[in-house]
Amino acid sequence: MGVLDDDAVRVSLRHAWQESQAGTADAHEEGGFILRDENATFSVERWPRGAQNRIIVPPHPDCKREGRLIVATFHTHPNPGAEYQQEPSLTDIRAVRGDPDLALPEYEGEFVIASEFVYRIHRSGDVETVGETKNVLMVS
Repeated sequence: MGVLDDDAVRVSLRHAWQESQAGTADAHEEGGFILRDENATFSVERWPRGAQNRIIVPPHPDCKREGRLIVATFHTHPNPGAEYQQEPSLTDIRAVRGDPDLALPEYEGEFVIASEFVYRIHRSGDVETVGETKNVLMVS
């Protein structure tokens, strides 16, 4: 079972997408860590609010936050239009591929939420289109 199979995770991602105020003058990136505790329960720890087209990832040594394992990360791309890239940028890809603190087999990658699609950046740097945003963030 992956993190996107968990209703609570999808609700948290949908909330982050809504808070990013996509397509408005106040659009900004939101993001966070998806964590798993010793009971295999998922939770989401949000990062500080980002800027229009960037966000700062808090420290995460050994792929953990407060003893909980980071199994995925995510951030939004809330700026639609030709002047903004919806899919993961080269900077996004390099950040995931080059982060030694995310180099555990349990790490599923970074999900990038955009207006139309959700993408996943794998540790290898490969990018996968997960599906349409409206379907991926739907709760069963």
